[in-house]
Amino acid sequence: MSVPSAGLSLASDFPEATRADWQTLVLQVLRKSGVATEATTPGEVEELLATRTYDGLRIRPLYTAENTPAGGVGLPGFAPFVRGGRAQGAGTGGWDVRALHDNPDATLAAEAVLADLENGATSLWLRLGPAGLPIGGLGAVLREVYLDLAPIVLDAGELTAAAAEEFFGLVAARGLPGSQLTGSLGADPIGLAARTGLPAGGPVGLAEAVSLAGRCVREFPGIRALVVDAQPYHRAGGSDAEELGASLATGVTYLRELTEAGLSLAEALAQIEFRYAVTADQFSSIAKLRAARRMWSRVAEMCGAEPADRAQRQHAVTSAAMMTRRDPWVNMLRTTLACFGAGVGGADAVTVLPFDTRLGRSDDFSRRIARNTQALLQEESSLIRVTDPAGGSWYVESLTAGLAEAAWAWFTEIERAGGIVAGLRSGLVAERIAATWATRSDAIAHRRDPITGVSEFPNLGEKLPERPAVPAASPVPAASPVPAASPAGAGGEAATAVGAGLPEVTYDLTFEELRARSDAHLAATGGRPVVFLATLGSAAASTARATFAANLFQAGGFETPTSGPGTDPASIAAAFSASGATVACLCSADKVYAEHAGPVAEALRAAGASRVWLAGQAGARARTDAAAGIGGYVFTGCDAVAVLRAALAEVGVA
Repeated sequence: MSVPSAGLSLASDFPEATRADWQTLVLQVLRKSGVATEATTPGEVEELLATRTYDGLRIRPLYTAENTPAGGVGLPGFAPFVRGGRAQGAGTGGWDVRALHDNPDATLAAEAVLADLENGATSLWLRLGPAGLPIGGLGAVLREVYLDLAPIVLDAGELTAAAAEEFFGLVAARGLPGSQLTGSLGADPIGLAARTGLPAGGPVGLAEAVSLAGRCVREFPGIRALVVDAQPYHRAGGSDAEELGASLATGVTYLRELTEAGLSLAEALAQIEFRYAVTADQFSSIAKLRAARRMWSRVAEMCGAEPADRAQRQHAVTSAAMMTRRDPWVNMLRTTLACFGAGVGGADAVTVLPFDTRLGRSDDFSRRIARNTQALLQEESSLIRVTDPAGGSWYVESLTAGLAEAAWAWFTEIERAGGIVAGLRSGLVAERIAATWATRSDAIAHRRDPITGVSEFPNLGEKLPERPAVPAASPVPAASPVPAASPAGAGGEAATAVGAGLPEVTYDLTFEELRARSDAHLAATGGRPVVFLATLGSAAASTARATFAANLFQAGGFETPTSGPGTDPASIAAAFSASGATVACLCSADKVYAEHAGPVAEALRAAGASRVWLAGQAGARARTDAAAGIGGYVFTGCDAVAVLRAALAEVGVA
């Protein structure tokens, strides 16, 4: 049955909404919530709601056409390649699904490699050496792999030259023409120096990398010799702009070395691939990849490259720093978001780390989930059927431009200091990243950067899957130390020894340490440390703050039994004694606190509570609370790590 359109009231009948109208309506909400006062004007609303990234970029609550970057962003497949390195985007074949393998057992590795290639992976990333596949076993691992169909990316650190020779020998033994091979030898001497320390003579293997590039140009035109791996800067706690700026400085250094060795600019550019971390913050990941292409295109342009040679080849890897050991299943969600960001951002190749990466060597199931994450995004979500899905988004375009500007400023600072090698040697890079990690650590400690399953909604009863341990890589000794001190605070314990290169941190670092202390207490005593929650008044009055307090204390590994509804001090004190706890936290609404917090706190102290917290802000009650024995407050935005450390110390958990 059709409905006649005549007489219907449509959008054209309403007055046009303006930015000022929106500001006025939002201001009313902010005043009710206490964020704004009666003196706040509509024009101040956006600043109240704005946030800042770790690079100092201002994130607005609302974006319009006014925020479109000046000068435009070009077209997909054309300089400056902001919108992608290929005009067709990912195309019908999608991006390159790159599977990482590092199992030292060549037989098991060969089985896993075939499983990946037969079920959606399109290239292989092989980590070789003491912490990965044996170089001598490369032939066994690739025994049934068609090397002219599956690109091979090697990652052998200081053993790159030996790994390359092993691979070349394998190719020769099969009689394959070099022109049919694609992939990368993975030479990254500066990235190795960033991870392990910089010897006095400069990056280990730089001359070998340049020599390998020349050989690739002559014999294997489809293989790149060098990769600029920006992950060490990300894994040290650096920001997006710091990762981008350091990668750009590294790429420029490689360009200089390659062209001075006799390669043409076009040949040198074609020998370099960039590797970036992508996180669950999908928009920052999208902007990072777009900004990286824009900046590299500018570098190539300034060097005199033809437009067609300026596109950056990108390999995106889901962030290892964001992965958690606790509640590892949540990592599936994190990597899905990161992979989405990589695909929308235009990465040429994507590696999704298995969800159990932090637990040890990944099994078949976790590798299958990682592989299928990409298949789902490419096929079921139709992500590859749209070229540059983020193109034209005022927010994404603005974020891309701002990130490129911040990263370019960091890149030029490194260049003024003598380049990336000098920046690593002097400590410039390490100190800058350490400062960012201190800021990030503080945000994590105060739960402004929440970590699901760790700092938020922990599961104390979870049983972690067991995985074989992964051997640690053996670092190259550093003759000339690289300062890499990590600051104190949440995660500050990760400070590395002098000469060990940049630290490797994870965002859950400090909460993991707290949970480990609880686990040790459980193993030694048969029970976890306990914080008793005195839920005053009715369930309606206490539930919100009791839920908050339980969430906070459980993030440190505490059990949180409650007293149940009621306000009788004697009954609550009896429940406290029965719980076996020695510390407590009052949970209720402010009106209930006004009448009952003092008497209940006094009863708890009399029952043996060595410390009593209150869920909420101190406010005008601070003096009377202190007199009643309330010794601290937990609230949204408090330093959760400091509270949990104090609580563990209070109950005697070392």
